[in-house]
Amino acid sequence: MNLAAAAAIVFYLALNLGIAFADQATEKPIVAAAQSWLGEIDAGNYVNSWKQASSYFQGALTEKNWTDALTGARRPLGKLLARTLVKTQSATSLPGAPDGNYLVMQFDTSFENKKSAVELLTFVREKNGSWRAAGYYIK
Repeated sequence: MNLAAAAAIVFYLALNLGIAFADQATEKPIVAAAQSWLGEIDAGNYVNSWKQASSYFQGALTEKNWTDALTGARRPLGKLLARTLVKTQSATSLPGAPDGNYLVMQFDTSFENKKSAVELLTFVREKNGSWRAAGYYIK
């Protein structure tokens, strides 16, 4: 199974299994970190986004695989025009991932060459308490 298909399955299941909604006060700094991480991708800093991702993310794919995947998926979309957080859901278990504390975020996004897109981003709480990217998918 390729990376995109695996990510799609994880995010689809995460968003459709009735996972509890996150507490807005708790999620605010996580969403801010997520938007900063997305900003790295928006700026074309793909290597830096991989370096800032969770250990789970880095263990799942190499830096080269990540940058190649983003080059193929993001560059054709053009510049970011708008991004709006639509939905957040917290979870302690996701299919195909180790148990932990997760926040799944859905953004409605508009790009220069794709006016209507959905970005799904999952952040995980690392052992040191920091929140980092564990998965990203554009549809």
